[in-house]
Amino acid sequence: MLRKVIQINEEKCNGCGLCANACHEGAIGMAEGKAKLLRDDYCDGLGDCLPVCPTGAITFVEREAAAYDEEAVRENKKKKKSEEGTPLSAGCPGSRSRRLSREGKPEMRTAEAASGSELGQWPVQIKLAPLSAPYFDGANLLIAADCTAYAYGSFHQDFIRGKVTLIGCPKLDEGDYTEKLTEIIRRNEIKSLTVVRMEVPCCGGIEHAAVTALKNSGKFIPWQVKTISIDGKILD
Repeated sequence: MLRKVIQINEEKCNGCGLCANACHEGAIGMAEGKAKLLRDDYCDGLGDCLPVCPTGAITFVEREAAAYDEEAVRENKKKKKSEEGTPLSAGCPGSRSRRLSREGKPEMRTAEAASGSELGQWPVQIKLAPLSAPYFDGANLLIAADCTAYAYGSFHQDFIRGKVTLIGCPKLDEGDYTEKLTEIIRRNEIKSLTVVRMEVPCCGGIEHAAVTALKNSGKFIPWQVKTISIDGKILD
């Protein structure tokens, strides 16, 4: 049948694997360092993969293709879910979404809370984060400039604890975060939003992206912005 499916330009593809993680149907995989459309009948033609591609390698084309097979997709999802610890795509294993356990004996948790990591999920980079994940539902979302954790000594205890964390640098990362953050907030039941930025002007980009994304999502949730000085103080 004639219908719309995605097309991947291998010359533009940088092999980051973001599209494979974003494709909830499992239509995209990685082969020889490049993204590939694995099965036409897994592609629903909605294009969740398009906004996450940093190089613009993915487009829609209208061509002869097998009809979207929802039942086959459902069965494939069940199979992957049952494969404990297996990445959802053949992309970089380090970008596989997962929840991090902070369980342990009370005395161990007390010691960890004093100086250890409070990170509750992976990945943390905005560019690598999935559009949807179980840990997003009911989450207090923290969007932080990556320098803030270095400038502010108690960042884990004061900001990360109890939150799902996404980080980025608007000056160094290519592209704008707004569209992706909009989709993350729109698709998941986020309870609150905290933005932590540095006092330097270029860091305003992450605040602008996060606040604009919240507005564009059409949702009304509590939000706040905290600014860290370069000498490690909270300015507001």
